[in-house]
Amino acid sequence: MLTIGELASYAGVTVRAVRHYHAKGLLPEPERDHSGYRRYGAGAVVELIRIRTLAEAGVPLARVRELLQADEEEFAAAVSDIDKRLRAEIRERQRHRERIARLAAGDNLALPGDVIEFLDRLRALGVDERIVQVERDGWIPLAAHSPERVPEWVARKREQIADPQLVDFYLTLGQALDRTDDDPRLVELADKLAAYLSRMADEQGEDYVGDADIEPPFAKLMDTLAFDTAPPARRLIELLKERGWTGWTKLERVGPARDAAGTGQ
Repeated sequence: MLTIGELASYAGVTVRAVRHYHAKGLLPEPERDHSGYRRYGAGAVVELIRIRTLAEAGVPLARVRELLQADEEEFAAAVSDIDKRLRAEIRERQRHRERIARLAAGDNLALPGDVIEFLDRLRALGVDERIVQVERDGWIPLAAHSPERVPEWVARKREQIADPQLVDFYLTLGQALDRTDDDPRLVELADKLAAYLSRMADEQGEDYVGDADIEPPFAKLMDTLAFDTAPPARRLIELLKERGWTGWTKLERVGPARDAAGTGQ
């Protein structure tokens, strides 16, 4: 006859675990002897080892009793079901690890994978990290506000950055970030961007340039995020307005673009 400590030692568990299995009704509690101690037989060691083995295999304690009492066919079916659950948990944990890795790399957990791929593409093209941050910060509320439209927007962005002229815009804007508002490169950039937007609007339609479904208050929030991260962007928008375009997140045509003579350049 064994004490609870000896039983736990032979089965490779703690005394606390034995008491926990008693409380769960998995391991019967023996009667106390004349000294007031519980004494366990050899059968309790075998039963406890079976409980420990099932628990260590990932079987929920709520199902351990069921498996202990199951016949061979029921046991096999239950184990198969538990295996499916564990594999699903493993896949979910792997997704969590991937998101943590993205966070460690500086990308926000709130961003879907296709947006992160787009941001990585900008980096590969040599776009200034501050511009990438403006893009990233803008995508976060967009993805939360209209997640169903993110694939459409990302596809459009991928198509647009395949154009060397737009890539040049990104690169030039990055160079202008450390300059003052009167930096002539901002004026040059505004000229280039206005010409590009007008060409795209004429070829693809104005909705292609600035999505008409973004509500003005939400667009204003997005613009504020961009201007706080890259202050020269605000001056660029002022210059663009002189050239027939307004907005940052929600670009809109406001009139005919001014030519070089009209801008004083």
